[in-house]
Amino acid sequence: MPLLILRRLGSAVLTIVLASLLVFLAIQALPGDVVQQILGRDATPEAVAQMRSELGLDTPVFLRYVQWLFGALQGDFGSSLVSGEPVGPNLLLHFRNTLLIAVPTVIISVTLSIVLGVVAGLRRGKWADHSISLISLLAMSIPEFMVAALLVLAFAVGIPLFPAVVLDGPQATLAQLLPSIWLPVIVLSLAMAAYIIRMTRTSTIDVMTSEFITTAELKGLRRARVVMRHALPTALLPTLNVVAINIAWMLGGVVVVENIFNYPGMGNLMLEAVFNRDLPVIEAIAVVSAAIYVACNLLADLTAMALDPRQRLRPRARRRAGAGSGPKASPAISTVERSQP
Repeated sequence: MPLLILRRLGSAVLTIVLASLLVFLAIQALPGDVVQQILGRDATPEAVAQMRSELGLDTPVFLRYVQWLFGALQGDFGSSLVSGEPVGPNLLLHFRNTLLIAVPTVIISVTLSIVLGVVAGLRRGKWADHSISLISLLAMSIPEFMVAALLVLAFAVGIPLFPAVVLDGPQATLAQLLPSIWLPVIVLSLAMAAYIIRMTRTSTIDVMTSEFITTAELKGLRRARVVMRHALPTALLPTLNVVAINIAWMLGGVVVVENIFNYPGMGNLMLEAVFNRDLPVIEAIAVVSAAIYVACNLLADLTAMALDPRQRLRPRARRRAGAGSGPKASPAISTVERSQP
């Protein structure tokens, strides 16, 4: 188990380094001269050359990447080409603001979607299943900007309960931002929950028709015990990756939602950096987003290994274990067979 975790950690680190290299090279390959854009069209060649030297743009690309990578490992992402201030503190401030809407969104959407998905799977073909499936399908089909616009019309214009946009900048305190987070939280919760509900429903239906669940029911175990102790841990395994991807998508900065509500998060910062061609800020956001995706997927893999002992085996041993246990087998079957009615 420790060796497997170390291998996953090494793979995660390698993925982040490769992602940073690709992002750095892609940004360097963008057309146009950032120095010319900063100084304007009337800048003299001498001024352009001097600024290129000050920014380190006259050195080879690979050397620049190595210098930038070692600085990033120490938390130094360079300085903004627009403001001249360090990128790290500004990025951390916007990431804090994004966390302010991400934490309640994850708590609400994950809890609600798993409960509704399990209920829909257990009530397959009944009115509860049809109602939950219809709501989740509608939430998946309606674009986020439309949901945000409807919520603004309903709860900011019609019934003025929440502010429509955030008027405070990124330096705002948590108390100043707190009244403005609820409309973005509702929009993001609907978007996240829709996908998790459908995955949880499908996984629950598949698990409830498996052989070890039938064995547990034939032994006379109560249905609540069968669902909570044996079915739910197995049903959550395919859902973990969906939850991880959605959390990473949100922590990386939800551009559309933050732009609609003028929320000072990472998504809004990325839009400003792209508009101003602020390359160090774009590079930092891209690398941090890649690190978040890798960390969330790694956490999902470790959680899956904790729930399913077969995940801790090497691939060859896992295939032998799967071949010997049958197509519908589960590690919970040994527990079920030892359980008393």
